[in-house]
Amino acid sequence: MKTMTKWMGVALGAIVAAGAVVAQEAKSPRELLQMVEQGRANEASTARAREQRFQQQRAQQQQLLADARREKAEAEALSERLENTFEENELVIVERQAQLNERLGSLKELFGVLQQVAGDTRAQFENSVVSAQYPGRGEFLTQLAKKMGSASELATIEEIEKLWYEIQREMTATGEVQSFSAEVISNDGQKAPREIVRVGAFNLVSDGAYLSFNSETGNVSELARQPKSRYVETTSELVNASTGNVAFGIDITRGSLLGLLIQAPDLQERIDQGGIVGYVIIGLGIIGILIALERLITLSIVNSKVKSQLKKKEISTKNPLGRVLKVYDENRDMDPESLEVKLGEAILKEMPKLNRGVTFLKIIAVVAPLLGLLGTVTGMIVTFQSITLFGTGDPKLMAGGISQALVTTVLGLCVAIPTVLLHTLVAGRSKHILHILQERSAGLIAERMEQGS
Repeated sequence: MKTMTKWMGVALGAIVAAGAVVAQEAKSPRELLQMVEQGRANEASTARAREQRFQQQRAQQQQLLADARREKAEAEALSERLENTFEENELVIVERQAQLNERLGSLKELFGVLQQVAGDTRAQFENSVVSAQYPGRGEFLTQLAKKMGSASELATIEEIEKLWYEIQREMTATGEVQSFSAEVISNDGQKAPREIVRVGAFNLVSDGAYLSFNSETGNVSELARQPKSRYVETTSELVNASTGNVAFGIDITRGSLLGLLIQAPDLQERIDQGGIVGYVIIGLGIIGILIALERLITLSIVNSKVKSQLKKKEISTKNPLGRVLKVYDENRDMDPESLEVKLGEAILKEMPKLNRGVTFLKIIAVVAPLLGLLGTVTGMIVTFQSITLFGTGDPKLMAGGISQALVTTVLGLCVAIPTVLLHTLVAGRSKHILHILQERSAGLIAERMEQGS
């Protein structure tokens, strides 16, 4: 009833709207009546068509609802059957697992140990240089350990024997020195086949260089930096030897000690750590050594000439003593006091030549440790700046400043100590010659005074 009332309201509204529209176009009441009847007939036809379409869709929706209810019932029935099957399978699995454990007995413990041994051996083989000669061992052990970890697979006799064989081969290779061919990556990135000598499970060498084995990639490459020559020289002897004993440096830590050796800075790198202050100290040291050598050679020559003059009666002006004696010979007629002044003046003229460079050596001996202290303070400033910016979490950030502080101190002492010794030696030579001149001059004055008396 409500539906019919609704449709009647819609029809009346449409008729009124149509009448309002056509009323504007109708020219007479009859024409208007015809137009209203025609519009009502059209609206009635449209309404019937809509009602038929709605009834068809309603029938389809009812059919879909029925299908959905049927599928739901089927799914519920399937779920119930699957739950029952799952519960039954759980009971079967528990029963079969118990049967498997009962039948395995002690073999279960054996397979557990086999899994553990396979895992431990794989870790050892991955870091062993023997794998460079026998690649692919880690893959087999990985698969075996994975297989032993599953409850559905068991190891075969062949796999157990292969595991034993690999362990035995590793033990045998540890005590052997063998050569084999493999590709080696050089420092310039080129890969080329080489003849490699394996020393047990410790080192790989080729063409007079130590090699490293990367367990992650399986590549063999040259060390980015070789250790000192006394270690590298033995590698060539080992590669070229066929029989007998050869002295060779073995890294029993399998690369750890060798890695520390190549990380240690050499002399040039140590000097570079001192910075500008270090180079200044070294420059002063070189200058001091050159001056000291020149003075020692010159004073040694002068000393030999003076000693030669002492043995001769002829006066030579090519040595300090000869020049002093010449002054005495030219002023024999003077009174002793005036002659003493003349000889003293002659000795004073010789002193600058004999003492030349001695004062500079003394200055270098004093300035070198002061420069070392300056480098120490500068290095500590750099260290504290690093601590301020980055904290103390990473010691490597502070290593640069500490290295500069320590290296400059060492350089300053290394320059000051020999410079002090050289200064003492040069000053002693100079004083010795001056002592001869003064001694000889005093003797001449004494003789002159004895003659005058």
